[in-house]
Amino acid sequence: MKLKLDLHDIYNRGQDIDRALKGIIDEAVRTKATLVEIIPGKGSGQLKKRVLRFLDQREIKQLYHRVEKDSKNFGRVFVHFRWK
Repeated sequence: MKLKLDLHDIYNRGQDIDRALKGIIDEAVRTKATLVEIIPGKGSGQLKKRVLRFLDQREIKQLYHRVEKDSKNFGRVFVHFRWK
């Protein structure tokens, strides 16, 4: 199962971004999704950096297996989950 989060609509609302990121990670854990695609967009790269900082938090990092930055599309991040 794959989930997708597009941050284009809320790129300038900090609390909404964190809430959306937390929500999609929680949903992935609840539904045992194997992949979450997060689209911060290309822009200046600040939103992507914010997403990566969010994913690097200790309590979030322990929930997923690995993060992959799309080599073909700078404005996309994949979060992979591994379930036993």
